[in-house]
Amino acid sequence: MKIEQKHWTENKQWSAVQGSHLGNSAQLVLAFGSKAVLAGQKIYEELKMMYPKAHILMGSTSGEIVNTEVYDDSVVVTAICFEKTTIKVAHTDISAGAESRMAGEKLAKELNSSDLRHIFVISDGMHVNGTALVAGFEAIFGDRVSVTGGLAGDAASFQSTVVGLDGTPSTGRLVAVGLYGEALKIGYASFGGWSSFGAERQVTKSEANVLYELDGKPALELYKTYLGKKAADLPASALLFPLSLKNDHAESGELVRTILTIDEEKQSMTFAGDIPQGSRVKLMKSDNDSLVEGAEKASQKSRELLDTEPELAILVSCVGRKLVLGQSVEEEIEAVRDTLGDEVVITGFYSYGELAPARKYSACLLHNQTMTITLLSEN
Repeated sequence: MKIEQKHWTENKQWSAVQGSHLGNSAQLVLAFGSKAVLAGQKIYEELKMMYPKAHILMGSTSGEIVNTEVYDDSVVVTAICFEKTTIKVAHTDISAGAESRMAGEKLAKELNSSDLRHIFVISDGMHVNGTALVAGFEAIFGDRVSVTGGLAGDAASFQSTVVGLDGTPSTGRLVAVGLYGEALKIGYASFGGWSSFGAERQVTKSEANVLYELDGKPALELYKTYLGKKAADLPASALLFPLSLKNDHAESGELVRTILTIDEEKQSMTFAGDIPQGSRVKLMKSDNDSLVEGAEKASQKSRELLDTEPELAILVSCVGRKLVLGQSVEEEIEAVRDTLGDEVVITGFYSYGELAPARKYSACLLHNQTMTITLLSEN
């Protein structure tokens, strides 16, 4: 596997990070950047000139990761030339969360093959129901094929996100990359570092990923009482206090769910994934040390599963973690570097949701507020 990285900023334009120019030999290009920059045609057209034969996957972010640094309002580009692995790409568009399962099934069917080893997904972050999306993949693959990736971000504004494949990115788009062949080795893991607090409450009214009532009371009204003055900053302030949802399939026995939008008239909250009626939830909180420890655990688990030296690490971390860590945000990336070693190439982004199985030989789940790592290596 040969890898090249570049970084675009408004002031410096393009600068080389590492690796020699791959040019025509690049097969796949991952470009993670701010929505404002990616939404124009300029970046895609320049990348197509640099890598004319590559599939170019682009996704908007809530922060870009390269090496051990985190940026905003930039574009991080990772070009890859696989030596023993073949790739195939697929995309689809949705306009509402109800279409998410069908979208997952469609992408899975297009990429399905006996030698399929892994699927990496970048999805629109606002229109999608992540729980339904991964259910679509599971309907086709079960736990036979591992799926990882993330939901695109839009800083902390929660207005719209853009994703693209071999063209200028747009809203409502989902892209999947299939990786084929026995030479490819995959490692993955997802850990949070959040802890529950306060009373456990029952979901008494919900529909898919829309929560209406907790303990028979309007969900938004109850949530605002916990936020206090921070309620004025919803939905962004909700990233500091996500909900834990009991789940037998998750590594920790619970999934974390983060709010995407609120509806004042209906007193409801829309989450990135399902909040099943009858389930029980708690508020969660965290601190810097716990989040960095979570990132370290994710890197350790992904390395154990890979069982060889990683060549490329794709990090998808939640925007909520970035807000909590603040000026110390790079500490969680440094923890990953310390665990994986100096040779691995690190790229990634801050997201509105993370996709990964909870453990080996299990189906993909939607996670929120985690550090999710995908490791790639070729024998």
